[in-house]
This record gives sequence, structure tokens and C-alpha cells, in this order.
Amino acid sequence: MNDRDSTGCEEPAAAALRPPRRHGLGTTAVHAATAPGRVQGACVTPIFQAATFAFEGTEDGYHAVRYTRCNNNPTQLALAAQLAALEGAEAALPLASGMAAISSTLLHLLEPGAHVLVPSSTYGGTHDLLASLLRRWGVSASAVGPDSGPREWEAMLQPGKTRVFYVEALSNPLVQIMDLRAVVAFARRHGLVSIIDATFTTPLNLRPLELGFDVVLHSATKYLSGHSDVIAGVVAGSSELVEGVKATANLLGPSIDPHAAFLVSRGLRTLALRVVRQNSNALELARFLARSPKVLRVHHPGLEASPYHQRAQALFANGGCGGVFSFELADGVDAAETLLKGLRLALVAPSLGGVETLVTRPATTSHAGLSPSEREAAGISDGLIRVAVGIEDTADLLADFGTALAGV
Repeated sequence: MNDRDSTGCEEPAAAALRPPRRHGLGTTAVHAATAPGRVQGACVTPIFQAATFAFEGTEDGYHAVRYTRCNNNPTQLALAAQLAALEGAEAALPLASGMAAISSTLLHLLEPGAHVLVPSSTYGGTHDLLASLLRRWGVSASAVGPDSGPREWEAMLQPGKTRVFYVEALSNPLVQIMDLRAVVAFARRHGLVSIIDATFTTPLNLRPLELGFDVVLHSATKYLSGHSDVIAGVVAGSSELVEGVKATANLLGPSIDPHAAFLVSRGLRTLALRVVRQNSNALELARFLARSPKVLRVHHPGLEASPYHQRAQALFANGGCGGVFSFELADGVDAAETLLKGLRLALVAPSLGGVETLVTRPATTSHAGLSPSEREAAGISDGLIRVAVGIEDTADLLADFGTALAGV
């Protein structure tokens, strides 16, 4: 029995090589939603709420088994095809969460003794995975800063051990941008697998595979589904690599539920409309806050004053840098709490990418696990406010934040 036999899973049709993208992303998002074909003429792929399927093949063996845990339910496969089309990838694999996508990918690519390059500001779940489970498994990691380059990365390499260069399209919550083209070139030069978490940018704003990245990851909980009503993740890349991740995921068991897959697919159909609006709303709100004497600084790469503005202009498409940015008030944490309490439209809640605007203070949520000194070293003050902008009318958002600022 080979390694693939041991997973008990059929080869997915969605992993087949795809032709180059011919249409715009908005069109692709809508019309790839019924791939690989319409069921009974339905305009959308239905929910196949089935755990197992009757065996109708002529071959014996595990590869002929269709079982939802193995990520080969028709609803799962339709979403996989839709995601691959949007990313311009040979294959994609939807999973039960963004962390399922991250952990399945890293567990597939790494072994005891391996070493990873990872951003110093990486997502908390990724940091904890590397610092706990993978560290106990013998994997080590070196933190690279957002403004570092090949010279610093060379010094961190561990010959024969470094396997992966893992980055994020935008850091959370300071929305910093690494030199992504330099990352790709460095990874290729040293035989590393380049992975990017592109949750904050989506395929609409950034095309990682076209830049040369090997693997694209998303928390589809955020912009891809877009309505704060589902938990899901995505891995996209070459057929060979995605098949390897799929084999690992099938052993771990984080398959996406068919109903969740349906919700992600439905959300993807409006991705182009939502993200363009969120791009615009976020930039307008960031400019509005930057003009206030009560605001100390605004972190948004779309602002000309941002040190990452030029990189954003060179990398990001469709007029924006996503819907997330952060800012700090001149009077610190007490003023931040007063502002949060004064907001009426924006909700104080974690997460991002939904149609509603969410605000949070990272020191009490996403980065609460760091010590005050660690947060200070990362540039995350206790009064920093992160905004995940929705699709509300721009004037209403500006009025909401303006009223809250007036009460500070």
C-alpha cells in the first residue's frame, strides 16, 4: 500500500490542470461557481449533505471511495474548482478553517529538524503552531522583519534544514508589506517552498502565483466568504503540491462541511463587488482619520505618507490594499476605549472581511497573548485600534467615526 492508498481517498477531479484565466475575476467568480458542471441544470451547485456515496466504480481499492472526510464530495469539488480558477492555480483545496489550511500545508512540507523563515509579525495562530506543536516536533523558525531583505535572510538560513519561506501579504495589524518579489527570488535561489497567506488581499488585489509563489493560503472565513457566517480555509498551488497537502489533511480530518463549502462558494460570487467597495471605504476612512488632530498616526499603505506606499502601488491591483488598517489616538488607550464605546455602526468584534465594519484593540484580542514588551517591540501599542472596513455607505462610516472622535 502506498502513501496515497493509506488515506482512503479518491483523486479529486478539481486537481486537474486548468486553462489560463480568460475572463475578468468578477466573471470568473460567478461562472466558475458551477464547475465542474451544472447538476440537473441548477444555476448553483447544490449542497450534497452526504457523508458517503454508493460505490459505482469498476476498480477495487481506496481510490474508488468517495467520502466527504476525504474532500471529494461534489460540493467540495465544485468549490475547489472555483477557488483554483480565481487564483489561477492548477488546483485548490478548501478546508474547515484557515488554520486547517496553514497546519496541513506546513505538516506536509516539514519534518523533524526542519527550519522555517516566518515574519516577526505573523498571525497569532501561525505563530502558536510554530512555537508549540511544530517546535515539539523538532521544527525551528526564524523571524524576519517587514523591512528586512536578502542579506538578513541569508544570515538566518540553516543549510540542509531550511525548507520554507512563509510570508503574509499584509501584516496584522500594522498592514506592513514585505518585498514579496525579493522573497520569491530568494526562495527559488535557495530551493525553498514559498508560501503566502493572502487573506488580507484576496485574489482581486494580489496575484501571488503570478508573482512566483508556490502556495497561496487564505482564511476563507474572511473576504472570500465575506459575510461573517462561515469558517473555512484554502490552499492553492500546483496539482502535485495540493495533492500532497490533501493527503495530509485527509489523515488529520479537517474537511470542510458541504454546507460551509456552499456558503463560501456563494460568497465568492460577490467578491469583486465587495472588495472594491472595501478598498475604497478603507482608504477614505484612513484619509479622514489622518486629518484629525486627535489621531497620532494611521497605518494604511494606500496613504502616500506610508513607508509601504510604493510597494503597495507596485504590487496591488484593482485600486486598493484591502479593507484593514489601524490607527492610534494622541491620548492613548483611554481615548481608544472612549472612541470604541462611541461608535454606533462599527461593531467592536474580532475578525475581518465581512460586509460590516469591525473594530478591535489588538492588545486585548489578537495580540493579548504577547507580553507588553513583545507588543512594544512589534510596534503594537495598547491604544492601537484595528479597523476592518465593510461595505456600508462611505458617508455613514465617516459620520460614525467623526461622532466618536468628537467624544474623545
